Amino acid sequence: MKSNTGFIADHVRDIPRSGIRDFFEIVQSMQGVISLGIGEPDFVTPWHIREAAIYALERGKTGYTSNLGLLRLREAIADYVSTDYDLSYDPATEVLVTVGVSEALDLALRAVLNPGDEVLYHEPCYVSYSPSIALAHGRAVAVATHEQDEFKLRPAALRAAITPRSKVLLLNFPTNPTGGIMSAAELEQIAAVCREHNLLVVTDEIYSELSYAEAHTSIASLPGMRERTIFLHGFSKAFAMTGFRIGYACAPAPLVDAMMRIHQYGILCAPVVSQEAALEALRHGRPDMLEMREQYRLRRNFLVHAFRAMGLPCFEPRGAFYLFPSIKSTGKSSHDFALGLLKQQQVAVVPGTAFGPSGEGHVRCCYATGMDQLQTAVDRIAEFVGQK
Repeated sequence: MKSNTGFIADHVRDIPRSGIRDFFEIVQSMQGVISLGIGEPDFVTPWHIREAAIYALERGKTGYTSNLGLLRLREAIADYVSTDYDLSYDPATEVLVTVGVSEALDLALRAVLNPGDEVLYHEPCYVSYSPSIALAHGRAVAVATHEQDEFKLRPAALRAAITPRSKVLLLNFPTNPTGGIMSAAELEQIAAVCREHNLLVVTDEIYSELSYAEAHTSIASLPGMRERTIFLHGFSKAFAMTGFRIGYACAPAPLVDAMMRIHQYGILCAPVVSQEAALEALRHGRPDMLEMREQYRLRRNFLVHAFRAMGLPCFEPRGAFYLFPSIKSTGKSSHDFALGLLKQQQVAVVPGTAFGPSGEGHVRCCYATGMDQLQTAVDRIAEFVGQK
């Protein structure tokens, strides 16, 4: 009998394992490691949000909801994106509650891609983008961004990557892993390219509340873009709700309906307890979010100064909670630097190549961890690079 791997679909067999998860298999086998790796807030979900979930259970809210999600939550989402993003959506037909932004992204891609359609995305990028495109039978086309450009997507680079098969542009600003952002004027240049070439935009704005220097702008709010944009967001990062697995998509009704048809057969609905918690987060969670953001800002400032002081050039992130310092001066590859740092100093960072080939020469450090841990990690990294 042939190996049972022969039963696996070709497009699944060809998908690489996550560079982050593979690296952290090693981390989990070690003791005393300070992890600057996994992109998860170190804050516990605020009590009033957890209490809303508990109260929902106590009231016996344990059943299915509408495929689209609780109408009360969809109404709150519509109000939230109207106030914070200048976007108007009908909660009855243009908002879909999902199991995290990961599901929302999967639904969006599967709803719009035909086999061979190209999806352009900026790189370095979140590790799931290229595999998610492949799983939807699309073709992933990376457009490199560069530290000297503050990891912004440049219109000329985007234009150069467009072909007759290009259908979707996938954006993520603020960006994981670089912390790069795009201003309204810069996004307008990208929007003009999308309108000119009839591209649909899928914009993942999960880190948008964690913008430090200036107000966040969604490309969906720019002229002529709402009708060609699927806006993705969720609660994991800004509200420290990773384990609740709750996100949402907003888009014109035909696009949401197409996504919902996939969602209703694969998932049916997001967990009702998580939806109740999300509703509380939108209604009363802003003070908690702002307090957490301020802590991230202080940690960012500390780490940027520390890396520069030890001779590692470091772009100052404008959003999210990641640092992407250059380690080229050490003469080591990203993988060798990260592995050496882990084995010699018990500090875990992620090789930049986990986020695409253009991440070589960098490592990602997540500063969603306490200042005492960050201080110890910095001391160990400085010793590793020979600056102490």
